[in-house]
Amino acid sequence: MPLRIPNPVLGPWAKAFPARSHGLRLSDVPAAGLRLSEFSTPVMTVHEDALAHNERVVFDWAAAQGVVMAPHGKTTMAPALWQRLLDDGAWAITVATAWQASVAIDAGVSRVLIANAVTDAAAAARLGEQLAASADLQVLTWVDAVDSVELLARAVTDPQHPLDVLVELGGIGGRTGARTIEEGERIAQAISAAPGLRLAGVGGYEGPFGPDRSENSVRAVDAYLSTIVELHHRLSYPAGVRPVLTAGGSSFPDRAAAVLAPLRDEAEIVLRSGAFQIHDDGFYSRMSPFGQVTGTAPLRSAMHAWARVVSQPEDGLALLDAGRRDVPFDLGLPIPQTVEGEITALNDQHAFLKFAPGAQVHLGDVVRLGLSHPCTAFDKWRAIPLIDDPDADDPRVIGAVATCF
Repeated sequence: MPLRIPNPVLGPWAKAFPARSHGLRLSDVPAAGLRLSEFSTPVMTVHEDALAHNERVVFDWAAAQGVVMAPHGKTTMAPALWQRLLDDGAWAITVATAWQASVAIDAGVSRVLIANAVTDAAAAARLGEQLAASADLQVLTWVDAVDSVELLARAVTDPQHPLDVLVELGGIGGRTGARTIEEGERIAQAISAAPGLRLAGVGGYEGPFGPDRSENSVRAVDAYLSTIVELHHRLSYPAGVRPVLTAGGSSFPDRAAAVLAPLRDEAEIVLRSGAFQIHDDGFYSRMSPFGQVTGTAPLRSAMHAWARVVSQPEDGLALLDAGRRDVPFDLGLPIPQTVEGEITALNDQHAFLKFAPGAQVHLGDVVRLGLSHPCTAFDKWRAIPLIDDPDADDPRVIGAVATCF
C-alpha cells in the first residue's frame, strides 16, 4: 500500500534549496532540472544509486538467511525512504517512540514495531485508539518490567484490538531490558494476564555488548542473543500467535541471524537494522558486516555534505561553513573527500579543516564531506536533495526527501 509521502511547498525554510525552487512542491523537484551548484552551502545530499545498492544487498542477504527486516525508521524519519523499504519487502517499520509510531501510522505503515517501552499513559491510550480505528494496523511494543505491563494494561483494555507486547531482555552492562531470564518470565506472565495486551515474543538490542568487531565482542553478542532464545523457549504464547524474535541493529545483524534464524520455523525472526539504507563513511563503514563478513558486496555511503571555504586565517587552516547544526559529530567528525586534510573540530556553524601541505584550497571552494552516523545526520534537515552521482562535476538533483523530525 502506498504511503502518504509529505509533499510540502518549498521555500526559505528548506535549508540550502535555491530560490528558483521556492513555490514548487517537493514532488516537482525531479522535473525542475536543478543542479547541485545552484544550492547554497552547507547542504546534505542523498545518493540514489547507493541507496538502491544498499537496499538490494541487505534484502537479498536477509532472504537468503530466512529472516525478515523491520528497518529502523528513526534513522531517517522520511516516509519516502520508508516506502522504498516496504517496496523491497520490509516486514515492518521500527521506531523508537510512540510519537514516531504515530508518524508512521499516519503515513500509512500497517505494521509498526516500537523498539522501546511506552511508559507515557496518554501515548499508550492513543495507541489503543489507533488500533481500534484500523483493522489492518498492527503495533508491537516492548516492556522490561511488570510495572510497564501494568501501565499499558490500564491504558489499552480492548481484547478485540490488542496491543502486541514483546518482553525486552537485556543484560548486565546493556541498555534497557530485563536483566534476567527469570524476570522476563514474570513479565510475560503479566502480559498474558492483561485483557488488552497480547504476548507476542521476545526482543532486545545487542549493540552495547559489542563495541567493535573483535572476537571478544562477537562472543559477547552471541552469548546475549542466546538468552533471547532461552527466554523464548520458556514462554507460552496465545493460540494463533506466531511469536516474534527480534534483535540485529546495524552492527551485528549477521550475528542475530546466525543465532536466531535456526528458530525461523517456529517464530518470525525480525532484524531491525536501520542504518544500512544510508550507511556512512565513518562508524558503520567500520562496524557493518556487509561485505567480507557476509560474503556480499559492501555497502556504500548514500549521504554526503557539501561545505564552502569561508576563511583561511592561518597557513594550513580553512574554515568551512558547515557546523554542528548541519552535520553529525557524535560518532566521528566529517571526513574531507575532495581535498587532502582532516576536520579537527566543529562549532555551531563552522568546521576546522586542517589541510595537507600542497593541497589547493581557496576561498569559495566547495568541499565534499563524508559523514558518520546517519541517525544524527538526517535530523538536521527537513528537505534533502536526492542526487544522481556525487562524483560528477555538477550532480543532477533528481528528487528530494522530506523528513518528519
